[in-house]
Amino acid sequence: MTFLNECGVFDLMQDPAVFPFVRQKASTPEEFMFVVKQAIEAEENREMISRTITNEWGAPIGTISLFDIENGSGFLGTWLGKPYFGQGYNQKAKEAFFNELFLDQGIDTIFMKIRLTNIRSKKAAEKLPYVVLANLDYPTVYAKINPDVVTYDLYAITKERFLTHQYQVQSFLIIQPEGSTLKEA
Repeated sequence: MTFLNECGVFDLMQDPAVFPFVRQKASTPEEFMFVVKQAIEAEENREMISRTITNEWGAPIGTISLFDIENGSGFLGTWLGKPYFGQGYNQKAKEAFFNELFLDQGIDTIFMKIRLTNIRSKKAAEKLPYVVLANLDYPTVYAKINPDVVTYDLYAITKERFLTHQYQVQSFLIIQPEGSTLKEA
């Protein structure tokens, strides 16, 4: 836990472009350590699955988590430090995390509740071909996240939709035997 603090994760979370959209907020390094300890306990109780997002050098740059796990589904929460916006880390982290959730953790549906005002996250979600706007598909969940005033859109990623997309992407890869080269026709 000290490692995350020493690597600047707390500082990345404090940026005004990031902090309003972080689910597990901490205003001080001490609060941050408490939040991390709570996350570890929640993961041990199977209420949450959380991973640290790292860059290519292994430095922590954000987190990705599945919260409120119940009946094979949960809510996605992810954030990246501002210096890492727009560099492809979010999509790579999501694909690796979704593979783990669907193939290893027994998750069937990942929900994302995104504030209507969070244009950056809405655009990022809508870029993913396996994500669907689910306000009408899951009316009970939609009502639960918007009890009084409509604040969020609900998005969903089903295991079937994600794995079908993964299969389609992999089926377009050309696999070459070792030592061969492609030649122009």
